[in-house]
Order: sequence, then structure tokens, then C-alpha cells
Amino acid sequence: MPTPVETRGRFTFADWEENPVGASAAPPRLAHARVTNTFTGGVEAAGTSCDYTIAYTGEDTGSYSGMELLSGSVDGREGSFVLEERGTFDAGGTVCRFEVVPGSGTGDLVGLTGSGGFTHRHGETSVEYAFTYALA
Repeated sequence: MPTPVETRGRFTFADWEENPVGASAAPPRLAHARVTNTFTGGVEAAGTSCDYTIAYTGEDTGSYSGMELLSGSVDGREGSFVLEERGTFDAGGTVCRFEVVPGSGTGDLVGLTGSGGFTHRHGETSVEYAFTYALA
């Protein structure tokens, strides 16, 4: 069994494109967002593809889930993988946990498993993440 390794870094987000789902304008309501992230540090991945489904339970509170495709490297090992993300948000910011989708690793990242997370405070342009992973 491989020994888990923790790596850290930061990511920035751009191109947040959010659209309502359904006709409801008042909470509870749903939205879909497409986002592009760029990771640096232990995970290096520019221009990721990320889709979220967002459930607003109040004007600025709710939860979300999504999938993000990262192509780049993890501690120098090149390949691609998918993260499944789940989080909550309020007026102060966002808390997210993520996990590698089993079997999604390619290249040097075949067999990648792991999980991590981040806390984002509104107004921050760069977000710190932690990722604990293992390679089979």
C-alpha cells in the first residue's frame, strides 16, 4: 500500500459563468456554473474545466457539487485526473472538500487516489488548497 503524501499550493479562478436552472428567482433555487481554475504548487494545472450545480437556500447561502478536470502534474508526475467537489457557502466564503474520482488518472497519474480541500474567503483572489494523495 503506497504511503499518502500531502501537498499544498494555491489556485486562482477565472471565467465564472453562472446561469439559473429553472424558473425560480427566489431561494430555494438552482444554478449551474462553469469555472476555469489555475493551480500552482504541488498540483500544477492551468485552465482546468470545472462545472458546479449550486443550490441556493438563501440569498448568499447554500451548497454545491461539481466535477473538475485537471491536466498537468502532481509533484512533477504528469497526467490528468478528475476531482469530485462538494461544498457549502455563506456571506463569508466557501468551504470545499474534494476527492479524486477513482480510475480517472492518466499518464504518470494512473492509480491516483486522494482527497483534500480549501476554504475561500470572499475577496481573496488566490486560494490555498491541501491535497493528500497516493499513487498505486
